[in-house]
Amino acid sequence: AAGPSCLLALVFLAVLLPGGAPLLQASQTWTLLKVQQLLGRPPALRHWRRTTDFCGGGGTVAPSASVVCYGDTVTQLHIAGDAGGAPPLPLNFSLGALVTTLSRLPDLKVLTLSGLGLWGPLPGKLERLAGLEIVNMSRNYLYGPIPRGLSRLQGLQTLILDDNMIGGEVPGWVGTALPALAVLSLRNNSLAGTVPESLGRAPSLRSLVLASNNLSGNLPDMRGLASLQVLDVGGNSLGPAFPRLGRKVASVVLSRNKFTGGLPAAELSSFYLLEHLDVSLNRFVGPFPPALLSLPSLQYLSIAGNRFTGALSDKVPCGDNLRLVDLSSNLLMGSVPACLRPGGKPATVVLSSENCLDRGDGSQHPSPFCQNQALAVGIVPRHNEKKKVSRHAGFIAGIVMAVLVAVSLVGAMAFFAVKKMTMEGAKTRPSATLMEDHTSTSSAYPSKLFADARYISQTVKLGALGIPPYRSFSLVELEAATNNFANSCLLGQDSYGEMYLGKLSNGASVTIRSLKVKRNQSSQSFNRHIETISRLRHRHLVSALGHCFEYDLDDSTVTQLYLVFEYVQNGNLRSRISRVAKGIQFLHGGIIPGLFGNNLRISNILLDQNHVAKIGSYNIPILGEAAKSEGGAGSRHQTDSTMLGDKIDIFDFGVILLELVSGKPITSIYEVEIMKELLLWAMAEEDRARRRSFVDPAVSKSCSEESLRTVMEICLRCLAKEAVHRPSVEDVLWNLQFATQVQDDWEGEIRSGDESPVSSSRTARSSRFSR
Repeated sequence: AAGPSCLLALVFLAVLLPGGAPLLQASQTWTLLKVQQLLGRPPALRHWRRTTDFCGGGGTVAPSASVVCYGDTVTQLHIAGDAGGAPPLPLNFSLGALVTTLSRLPDLKVLTLSGLGLWGPLPGKLERLAGLEIVNMSRNYLYGPIPRGLSRLQGLQTLILDDNMIGGEVPGWVGTALPALAVLSLRNNSLAGTVPESLGRAPSLRSLVLASNNLSGNLPDMRGLASLQVLDVGGNSLGPAFPRLGRKVASVVLSRNKFTGGLPAAELSSFYLLEHLDVSLNRFVGPFPPALLSLPSLQYLSIAGNRFTGALSDKVPCGDNLRLVDLSSNLLMGSVPACLRPGGKPATVVLSSENCLDRGDGSQHPSPFCQNQALAVGIVPRHNEKKKVSRHAGFIAGIVMAVLVAVSLVGAMAFFAVKKMTMEGAKTRPSATLMEDHTSTSSAYPSKLFADARYISQTVKLGALGIPPYRSFSLVELEAATNNFANSCLLGQDSYGEMYLGKLSNGASVTIRSLKVKRNQSSQSFNRHIETISRLRHRHLVSALGHCFEYDLDDSTVTQLYLVFEYVQNGNLRSRISRVAKGIQFLHGGIIPGLFGNNLRISNILLDQNHVAKIGSYNIPILGEAAKSEGGAGSRHQTDSTMLGDKIDIFDFGVILLELVSGKPITSIYEVEIMKELLLWAMAEEDRARRRSFVDPAVSKSCSEESLRTVMEICLRCLAKEAVHRPSVEDVLWNLQFATQVQDDWEGEIRSGDESPVSSSRTARSSRFSR
């Protein structure tokens, strides 16, 4: 009897030992190898073979690939690319085929396909993987709306689609159709519209991340979400009301939105589990509630970039866990609490510049500044939303036209190359040797070189554009404007010199470019460059205001050149794409002839205080002799040596159109190529839905079908691989002006129909006939 018992024990142990683990079903092994093939055999999967023991750990390469089995079937599949992501998979890749293949793993519960270069609309076929509980498809190139098919995954607990191009709105069914959903993360996509009220009723939701989209309006009431711990909606246009949250929330990020009014002090003081609170860069006003500093669990607090008022006191208590407090750029007065000073809480980083606090270190405004600003808070009238949208649409409509006009001006100067003013770090300014006074000329100075009247056209001197006449500056003026070129005024530097922010005696802010000069440059060279620079004056350029030379006393040679430009402070067009896209600005203009290697980039189109677009980064001509320019999205990567300069500019302008149409930033030529292929896909058939799926939703809602198609077609032509196949500047201009006219007619028909009972049918008919 002992013999059979012993044998049974040995069999039982054999099953428990790793060597006795069951092999994966042959059909599922085939499925995994098919997945490997469809993904282009990424490095993490290159060791997969038909003989691989997937259930025994043979398919795992931590942390990039992992296969987990239960018995002889796959329950978890994790495949992740490098941290930086992967380029898009080839054009023959089919996301639908991949999902169909995965559906042959019937017990799959956890699926990670992150950073693998997947592209295409997120397929509704995912519903076939009925057992899915966790889905992570972040850091890919997925676009289009979130499909309704996901609502049928009743066991779905985690959905992560960060860093894609998902568009449309957050579906209303998310909060009700997925009762087990605990984590929803849609960071850095192109979602628009409002956050649905149903999310306030999601029974299991613990983490909601919707940061870096184009969402607007108030957040739903989430006080009923007893499990909610993380809310991150930074980088949208949400507001104005502060969200209603449950008391157990641990992290709240509302930065870079449109929240206004005061903080709900009483409500926040009851958040005893709150560890992270970021409300920076909003429009909050009113007294700052110091009780926030004493929340027992709080580690991170940022209220920077608002209009909080009130006087802080030495005696304000602080919580024991505080690690960083950022109070900067508000209207606070009084003293930094003693518990936040060095020695009070040594482990806490405290930022408090640009308030009116009693610090005595030069980082604060004078007290009257905060007092006057505080009086103005809440008094400035607000326009209603409809007027605001109309105003945005109005100024947006002129942005691209402004760019095009500016481009024409720069293009007329064929030898002038644009250079991106990318500057890093700080550098000590060399000591001055001599300076030029703009009112008199020393005998040591080459008077022929500095007689501005000989180089500056009379039309520029007239200041007809509302810009001060171009003139020469003295070094004394520039030193006074920059506090003797203090590091605090340094905006950045590159291999040629430094860039400073200055304020002239008349109160005007200027940008001062300090350039190192080669000693072997001739007077004729300086003459030519100053003549060119002095003519760079246009409403849609960051215009040159003047120059200053610094000399060597021994031989009167120029050792340093200072160029003075307008200061433009409202950011760039990319920083406003989500709002710009709500209008039709990319239809309202065309590229006018004459750009030659000007490195056009959307990030270099700046907006002044009146939201006037200005080309803000161009190569100083004097630098063109020393080094070639860095190049834009097109010129930076194109290698065709026979390519004409104007065709490079057309390619770069095509990239700008592509960014505006899609609503996605483009930083490399590879991204240009994949986005161009997606645009080709969208234009391949007369399919309105396919075409609109590529377009930023805000743009799609605001544009007629015919005008949108015209812009997409000319964008494709601008991005032609061969320079000779790209259109002429006249062709581009004609097409965009045609699109503008079509759009204007369409909008006029809608406006005239607002008072007519047939307006809706009329709009539909217009859209249908314009195909």
